[in-house]
Amino acid sequence: MTSALSPRTRVTAVAVSAAVLATIAVVYTVHAADRKESAAPRSPGLTLDSTPGLYLRTAEGTIAAQTAKGRKATGLTCRRFYASGGSAVCLTTKPGIPPRTQAVIFDRALRTKRTVTFGGTPDRARVSPSGRMVSWTVFVSGDSYAGSSFSTRSGILDTRTGYLIKNMETIQLSIGKKRYSAPDVNYWGITFSRDDNRFYATVSTRGKTYLVEGDMRTWSARTLRENVECPSLSPDGTRIAYKKRVRAGAENPWRLHVLDLKTMRDTPLAETRSVDDQAAWLDDSTVAYAVPTAAKGSSDIWSVPADGTGAPRRLATGASSPSMVTDAAR
Repeated sequence: MTSALSPRTRVTAVAVSAAVLATIAVVYTVHAADRKESAAPRSPGLTLDSTPGLYLRTAEGTIAAQTAKGRKATGLTCRRFYASGGSAVCLTTKPGIPPRTQAVIFDRALRTKRTVTFGGTPDRARVSPSGRMVSWTVFVSGDSYAGSSFSTRSGILDTRTGYLIKNMETIQLSIGKKRYSAPDVNYWGITFSRDDNRFYATVSTRGKTYLVEGDMRTWSARTLRENVECPSLSPDGTRIAYKKRVRAGAENPWRLHVLDLKTMRDTPLAETRSVDDQAAWLDDSTVAYAVPTAAKGSSDIWSVPADGTGAPRRLATGASSPSMVTDAAR
């Protein structure tokens, strides 16, 4: 004997089927991205010491060093890459629900030193000038306070001691001169000074963003200025390049600025396009950054003087995630 399904049963069945199909689609997408990011053999002889210069992520997701004779492949595939001081970090995605990120740390010969896996999808990565401190930021979902259904999570690894902080939201934060704590606090875009103790980052809470100065030894941070995102400390440690929100509610709201840490004077750079990136310093006078192109998912790397003069100059086509590796002999 057969019986018709009730309307409520039919609705439930349709909802379950849709959820299953959505899950399959997400798993396939993440798994496909992970296959693209599998590590291939490195080019023989390429090291951070032997091949200084601009390192970048190509449109295909591979990491290369841009030399006078063209791009030299590292054999690595990453979502985000950064190298400095004889160390490098490569962020890749791992299959699964929820999505996960794997941070692979390399030495100056691009040999794996350590691998850390955590939740989220890659967003930012940095290495301190000495190569000792490595940081990353990922997007995560599931935080109930996040109105847009995702938030950020930032971590720090001391490659010398092995000390790992997977989520820096435990840091003692002061806004103004008062200790501050709230469930919606998010950090991103960490950048380190040469002493490997002081660092800068963006913190957001209650709809505002701030530049914070952090201290590893005391595990504390204090706000310095409002409306600062994705800071990047200059090689001489005196200035912060960052993106500033200059158009409220706009689709492309940011403009690159440089902040003098001594005078707190703010200088808008000659790049007038909206830049949603953590700029990288090529030297004490120039910053580099990625700007999307008309092609979906593609970008070019540009540079601009850090004093507000000059004009943007394209350094590399079909590329992102710039980092400048200097000659260790210098």
